[in-house]
Amino acid sequence: MIDANARILLIYTGGTIGMVENPLTGILESFDFEHLNNHFPEIEMFKFQIDHVVFDPVIDSSEIRPDHWRKMVHIIQDNYDNYDGFVILHGTDTMAYTASALSFMIENLSKPIVLTGAQLPIGKLRTDAKENLITALEIAADKDMEGNPIVPEVSIFFQNYLMRGNRTTKVNAENFNAFRSFNYPALARSGINIWYDRKAILTPDYNKTERFHYHLNTHIATLKLFPGINSDMVAAVLGIKGVRAVILETYGTGNAPMAPWFLELIKDAVKRGILVVNKTQCPIGSVDMYRYETGLELLKTGVISGFDATMETLITKLMFLIGHNYDNEDIKIRMRVPLAGEITHPEERNNERM
Repeated sequence: MIDANARILLIYTGGTIGMVENPLTGILESFDFEHLNNHFPEIEMFKFQIDHVVFDPVIDSSEIRPDHWRKMVHIIQDNYDNYDGFVILHGTDTMAYTASALSFMIENLSKPIVLTGAQLPIGKLRTDAKENLITALEIAADKDMEGNPIVPEVSIFFQNYLMRGNRTTKVNAENFNAFRSFNYPALARSGINIWYDRKAILTPDYNKTERFHYHLNTHIATLKLFPGINSDMVAAVLGIKGVRAVILETYGTGNAPMAPWFLELIKDAVKRGILVVNKTQCPIGSVDMYRYETGLELLKTGVISGFDATMETLITKLMFLIGHNYDNEDIKIRMRVPLAGEITHPEERNNERM
């Protein structure tokens, strides 16, 4: 039920949704919010109040940095008590990273934060921008019969689906269905109506006060395994000066070579205080290092399971935990538990299938 008295803050960061085509070069270039407003007169038809804040300058999403996440969190914190929900217009390339980061940076969230954007600018005839923005605004203003927000978490709405932000990955650069949530069901889908999966949506503790966090550490690297990878390559990544964590992209359910040189390099890195996290290269499924001997060997060296988390989530969660100066043992514990619904343990996944 859309609350006619709701107040929604629209935060415009940039992205394709607000771009125009340069008539001389044909290149898409950032414009301003008035351009967006001029091409979206439907915004005046909403019965609830919509205010907006615009990044100055607007940011192409490929340029997004943690400082921009901090700016978004500051805007939300400064306006949290005055609005019922927030919609962030964002470029698609790094939208999943931003959604994941915000899910950790805002603790005890009790209001909707919906990120959306477009594959085509809002001024194009066949644009997907209007439908995405209209529905995102409606979801941000939707409340249940008790007057509580229906989706009080960080989410992404794109092409008829609302997905948990830290479960979402961009998978398509050419079609409107740009995002997928492979390991977690959609929170809602839109058609003639909006259908919510209430069981999939996080339930906040309204007795707890929201907390806003700003400390992030970016000294993180990724290492993708491939047949034929050699010791020099692995040693180079694990030996990066100042690196605090390395996400190891493994095969299948978290398997890696059992070559002595490989296991020794991993073991040495862990001894030096580097957090090594196991992330499967498969988009669907989970790391389960107890399943095969190769995964078990990694577990013995001190490698941490990434379970079924996305790469975007693992990177931003590690940024968050390392940035808050937790020691390694504490980080290992926190990586095993969901802070904002970002992981499901293998045994839980098996129970869901039964």
